[in-house]
Amino acid sequence: MSIITISRGSYSHGSEVAEKVAQKLGYRCISRDLLIEVSDEFNVSEIKLIRAIRDSPSVLDRYTFGREKYIAFIKAAIFEHLKKDDTVYHGFAGHFFVQDIPHVLKVRIIADMDKRIECMMAREELSRTEALTMVKRVDKERRKWSQKLYGIDTWDCRLYDLVINIEKITIDDAVDMICGTVKLKPFHTTPESQRQMDKLAQQARKKFEEGGISSPFFEPLRSEPWRKKE
Repeated sequence: MSIITISRGSYSHGSEVAEKVAQKLGYRCISRDLLIEVSDEFNVSEIKLIRAIRDSPSVLDRYTFGREKYIAFIKAAIFEHLKKDDTVYHGFAGHFFVQDIPHVLKVRIIADMDKRIECMMAREELSRTEALTMVKRVDKERRKWSQKLYGIDTWDCRLYDLVINIEKITIDDAVDMICGTVKLKPFHTTPESQRQMDKLAQQARKKFEEGGISSPFFEPLRSEPWRKKE
């Protein structure tokens, strides 16, 4: 039993790798979409959340304590899922919050720029020049997000246990590498490492609850933020 977080650049097949890993291991596979799915449960405005995810991180500076509350929401939502174990999480900050949890295998998927451009051209029906511009813009925005919100550079290889270049191996090879690595003893869940995870989840929940929801980024509390509506 373990957790795998997969960070990836745009159009680098990270989502495909994550889904295949989860299928092979019998794990749940979740992505940043879970933030949207649980936004109502947490009384967070879905429209403003989507806008904040897609727009520049500077949008949060318009709101009182926007950045702190946004991070508190992300941590609380992600930890609620990761603490259940046997999970593959891909994209959007998951690996930032679990650096010290032993049973989390942190993976970074990278790909050759030419292949990423070709993938962008095919999916979005763009010219090569347009695709190159788009890939660079997305990379820049994602890097800006991580640096501004978390003070971490997603391209820093020290954040990961395993960095895989899709250019030289196939997607299936990458899946086999990840599945083989997560079975190593250092990544097995232990009672102590689970206690660490549960403690972080509890702290994230408490911080979110104590922070209040006074920012325009969040809707006013209607009830207990962690209680699902009937």
